[in-house]
Amino acid sequence: MEKRNKIIYWITTVFLSIGMTAGGIQQMLQIGGYNEIVSSLGYPLYVLSILGVWKLLGVVTILIPRFLLLKEWAYAGFFFAMSGAFISHLAVGQPFTEALPSLILLSVTVLSWYFRPADRKINFNNN
Repeated sequence: MEKRNKIIYWITTVFLSIGMTAGGIQQMLQIGGYNEIVSSLGYPLYVLSILGVWKLLGVVTILIPRFLLLKEWAYAGFFFAMSGAFISHLAVGQPFTEALPSLILLSVTVLSWYFRPADRKINFNNN
């Protein structure tokens, strides 16, 4: 069971890292169609640079060992960014297919967080 969970963790984490890195770089540099996407959602373009930088920092944080509290913040940031993107697409009346990439990354974020190994979790039991 533990081996299966580690495999799930690493597959989802690598997928999440690739997706967030690719999106983060494109957003930070405002390339790859993100200007049109963000404008169609009604957000200012400068939000792309902010999201892009935070996504790249989040990827580094979830991949490196230790810094457990920071990892929780990175996962929370990914969750808020992807759930916000998903809801934003639907709120402006875009088709579900436009919201699907953010829903996939949201799901992968949750799976990576849920299946992370014990050494990547905060232990609240002070036994």
